[in-house]
Amino acid sequence: MKAVVILSGGMDSTTAAFIAKHQGYKIIPLHFNYNQRTEKRELKAFNDICDFLNLKQRYIINLPFFKQIGASALVDTNLKVPTDGIKPGIPITYVPFRNGIFLSIATAIAEKEGAEAIFIGVVEEDSSGYPDCTQEFIKHMQDAINAGTKPETKIKIKTPLIHLKKEDIVKEAIKYNVPLHLTWSCYQNEEKACGVCDSCRLRLKGFEKAKIKDPINYAK
Repeated sequence: MKAVVILSGGMDSTTAAFIAKHQGYKIIPLHFNYNQRTEKRELKAFNDICDFLNLKQRYIINLPFFKQIGASALVDTNLKVPTDGIKPGIPITYVPFRNGIFLSIATAIAEKEGAEAIFIGVVEEDSSGYPDCTQEFIKHMQDAINAGTKPETKIKIKTPLIHLKKEDIVKEAIKYNVPLHLTWSCYQNEEKACGVCDSCRLRLKGFEKAKIKDPINYAK
């Protein structure tokens, strides 16, 4: 069995990759550079994790148009990444339809490679509230994949973390021996994680509740 794994280099996507491996899939890792603030650091994390898993075949896709579209603090440096805590609603760090575009490209690769699955580490229950991380969204993308590929193509979107709390994701990562020290989650720093952006806050909260120390370094 083959699975395309959308692998940002963060804790969630890396844990999803290790779950795919545990389920017996041959992993085809897929990474996107889209002019995000931490593009270089995320790419390093991706390559470090692929090296750890001894994955030779890697897809690294450049999507510069996200910066042209803007509308997100992750790609537009004129917008400030929020650091004052997670608020209700969709935050300014949401990149418009990012996972829809990622899944579309992953589908093309999966069809070419003859893969049966696409793994994506989206989290609905304990996340920043992005609309493209929900079960409903994934269901509609699954329908689109079925409608838009060859009749003989059978690809299933797998979201093993979608209903988990961050603390449970940390525990899953430990269970599957995920090299958490190689992962990167921070939205704005590439040297030491800021510790105060939404992504850092969610990650730190997960480790704290799981009573496990986060192995990466934080500025604060």
